[in-house]
Amino acid sequence: MGKRSTCRILVTGPPGVGKTTLVRKIVDGLTHRRPVGFYTTEIRERGVRKGFELMSFDGRRGLLSHVDIHGPHRVGKYGVDVEGFDQFLDAIQWPTLDVGLVVIDEIGKMECSSEKFRALVRRILESNLALFATIAQRGTGLIADVKTRGDVELLELSKRNRDSLAKEIVGRLA
Repeated sequence: MGKRSTCRILVTGPPGVGKTTLVRKIVDGLTHRRPVGFYTTEIRERGVRKGFELMSFDGRRGLLSHVDIHGPHRVGKYGVDVEGFDQFLDAIQWPTLDVGLVVIDEIGKMECSSEKFRALVRRILESNLALFATIAQRGTGLIADVKTRGDVELLELSKRNRDSLAKEIVGRLA
């Protein structure tokens, strides 16, 4: 039996265009691949965004950032809970064999505050695991490095293509 070629798809786009919604549609369409990873959701209080929560595909929740977190790790008005994020990552059963599908929402500035996260992304990219991830439009370090790799495909999500892009990605990762 031939080895499956590694598919690595990154999606970028402006805030609010629907990247997380795209992630959830793709995961719903690929349950047979048993995707492992997480997506982020906004924490809103009285209609105002206050932070971001992490949700793993096996139902775990964690805090990524919040305006009320004070500390050295900040992105804009948000304090990043790096220790909590690291504990959240440790609780996920990441694939160790060269099979499966890893889904990450997102490779962004907040997430890259964690050395554990940066090492995890590097380890996934050095493996033969299939990867679907959202990635920040702008960024240096790991964000820029991942986007310029020759073994990833970077797609731009827009309001015009978000429905067709979901179907296309599910078909390619199936």
